[in-house]
Amino acid sequence: MKRPPAPTREQAEALAIQALTFIGEDGERLGRFLAITGIGPAEIRTAARESDFLVGVLDYVASDERLITAFAEANNLDPADIDRGRAALAGGVWERDVP
Repeated sequence: MKRPPAPTREQAEALAIQALTFIGEDGERLGRFLAITGIGPAEIRTAARESDFLVGVLDYVASDERLITAFAEANNLDPADIDRGRAALAGGVWERDVP
């Protein structure tokens, strides 16, 4: 099976913003995100302009199986799209050379 092309940086940023919006739509999800990340609600807009923060948003979504499944289903995505988006924002996936 052919692997889908890697998203562009702009597509990956849009995916991260989409994930942040999904988190923000539910008070419980948002509260947990804020508690775990330590960011305040007033700081989210500014932080969302930073690539490192957007990588963190995708990391956060990918770290919770229920959250990644819910986000993917709600947005008609393959859960692997989150990993591909994260890799695009973080500068690629590191793969160890194994002899």
